[in-house]
Amino acid sequence: LDVNLARVLLKPFGTNPKYVLLGLMSVTAVFSMFMSNTATAAMMLALLTPVLALFKPEDRGRAAFALCIPIGANVGGIGTPIGTPPNAIALKFMQENGWNVTFGDWMMFGIPFVVIMLLIGWVILIKMFPIDQKALDLAKEMKGKFMTTPKAWVVYITFIVTILLWVIPKQYHGLDANSVAIIPIAVFSVTGVITKKDLKAMSWDVLWLVAGGFALGVALSETNLAKDMINAIPFGEWNSMLLLIGASCICLFMATFMSHTATAALLVPILGGVASAMLAAGSMDGAGAVALLV
Repeated sequence: LDVNLARVLLKPFGTNPKYVLLGLMSVTAVFSMFMSNTATAAMMLALLTPVLALFKPEDRGRAAFALCIPIGANVGGIGTPIGTPPNAIALKFMQENGWNVTFGDWMMFGIPFVVIMLLIGWVILIKMFPIDQKALDLAKEMKGKFMTTPKAWVVYITFIVTILLWVIPKQYHGLDANSVAIIPIAVFSVTGVITKKDLKAMSWDVLWLVAGGFALGVALSETNLAKDMINAIPFGEWNSMLLLIGASCICLFMATFMSHTATAALLVPILGGVASAMLAAGSMDGAGAVALLV
């Protein structure tokens, strides 16, 4: 399914290497919205490896094509709450504090952000690594057909239904995003699409890291440590825009040298407490609190 979806989605971008590069970034970003960034990058690089052999050794465009995959995967992960673990950490904290942001709400600001960042990344790549190759038919290089086995149809239908249920507001079907997420797990397990071996191969370390972040947030709240930390500094008197910029710089610095998920797990409970204090003091509104966590 991944290979064939990539081939279909790349067709509109033609054979001009510059636009094929943009298409590759876009396809990677779309996959990354619903899959792990790391898994998406590994999958797309495996598809791209035979294509890189078509470039001449001195063609710097090879670097652009290799780098566009991790850039597309990282940027694409921002588009949905499930695209990357830090999103889920922030969303859970917001929902627990009554700052209601739905799956669709997240996509409304996430996808435009992804589009803009992809275009900026694409321009930087083609400027830094000029492509000498005159034509590249990536869709043709990708071999394979859509499987039509019963299990394949189970995957296709479940994939479409799950995404639709996530995007359609809760009041129309009565299921929140967490309940919808159980559907593919249940369906794939019952129908044998995923087995015990597949479950063992899942990134349990990442899931435990996310869960650890939730536990850290609960512990900070239950012990009143977060409240004491926040009360020690008069955040209510601070300028909310300066706080937003400062928090972004701290997070950016930390995430450059450590796991994004670990950074989010550490900072979200602290910044959530700061937002609560500023809300109580009247120096920040609900939208500002959401923006700070996002």
